Amino acid sequence: MSKTVKVAITGAAGQIGYSLVFRIASGELFGPDTKVVLSLLEIPQAVTALEGLAMELNDCAFPTLAGIEINSDANKGFDGVNWAILVGAKPRGPGMERKDLISENGPIFTGQGKALQRGASDVRCVVVGNPCNTNALIAAKNAGDVPFNRFSAMTMLDENRARYQLAAKAGVAVTEVQNVTIWGNHSATQYPDFYNATIGGKKATDVISDHEWLQGDFITTVQKRGAAIIQARGKSSAASAANAALDHVKNFHFPTEDGKWFSAAVPSDGSYGVEEGLLFSFPIRTKEDGSYEIVQGLAHNDFAKDKLAKTEAELKSEREVVKDLL
Repeated sequence: MSKTVKVAITGAAGQIGYSLVFRIASGELFGPDTKVVLSLLEIPQAVTALEGLAMELNDCAFPTLAGIEINSDANKGFDGVNWAILVGAKPRGPGMERKDLISENGPIFTGQGKALQRGASDVRCVVVGNPCNTNALIAAKNAGDVPFNRFSAMTMLDENRARYQLAAKAGVAVTEVQNVTIWGNHSATQYPDFYNATIGGKKATDVISDHEWLQGDFITTVQKRGAAIIQARGKSSAASAANAALDHVKNFHFPTEDGKWFSAAVPSDGSYGVEEGLLFSFPIRTKEDGSYEIVQGLAHNDFAKDKLAKTEAELKSEREVVKDLL
C-alpha cells in the first residue's frame, strides 16, 4: 500500500529548487511506492515562475506525484508537511562579510520557524540556505513545540566533495570511499575528517601516503570548493547542492547500513566536547525507528582537535550575531 509524503521546498523557483523538484516528484527520493505532494514556496514576485514549474511537473506525468501546491505564504505552504527543505535565502553579494549575510538571512528563518510550528505537527526540516547551520538554529529556536532534533543543516555537499577528492587521489571509484565526516560549520572552517575515513575498507591514511596533501590541499579544496565553482561558472553550486539535499533527506528517512555513517549538522548533545545546543556537523547514523544518533568513539589527534575548536568557535560567533533572533 502506498503512503503519501508532503514536502515543502522554499526558494523553489531558483536553481537548486529546479534541480530538486523533478527528482523528488519522480519517486527517486522516497521510492516508487510513496506518493509525493510538493508544496512550492517563493517570494510573491516569483509565484508566476512557480506556476510554470508546476506545468512542467505535470507534463512529466510522474506516477508518484500526487499534487502540487504553490504559495508565497509560509503559514500556508508549511501546512501539514512532513519534510521542509529550506533552500531560499539571500545570496552573499560582492564585498559582503559573512556576518552581514547572517544578519540579512536570519529574519527569514525566524518567520519560517514560526510557520513550521503553526502548520506542521510531524515535520523534519533541513536548511540548505546559507549560512545553513546558524539559519537552522534560528528556525529551530522559533519553532515552539517542534522538537529541536527535527532540525538539521546540510553538510552532505561537503562530504560528497570530500569523498570525490579522496577517490581521485587514490585512483578508485567514489563508492570505495566511506565514512568521511564533515565536522562543524558549513563554511571555510569545516573539518573534513580523513583520519576516520576508509578507502576500500582500509584506513584512508594507509591508502594515501601523502599526508601533507591530506592535511593541506585536501582540506582547503573541500573548504573552498563552493568559491571555486562560483569563480569557474559565475554561479554558485546548484545541481550538486540539490543532489546533496536529496542525499541528506534520504539518509534521515532510511536506516543507515551497519558500520556506516553520514554527515549532517544537528543540535549538539555535548558529544566530542562540542557545546550543547550548537548546530554542529557530526557523524550521524539513522536507526530503524526513524530516530538518529551521533556516532560515538571516533578518535581525534591534536591536529583534528584544533580544527574542531576553530569551527566551533566560528559557530559560537555566528550565534552571537543573531542572539536577538533566538
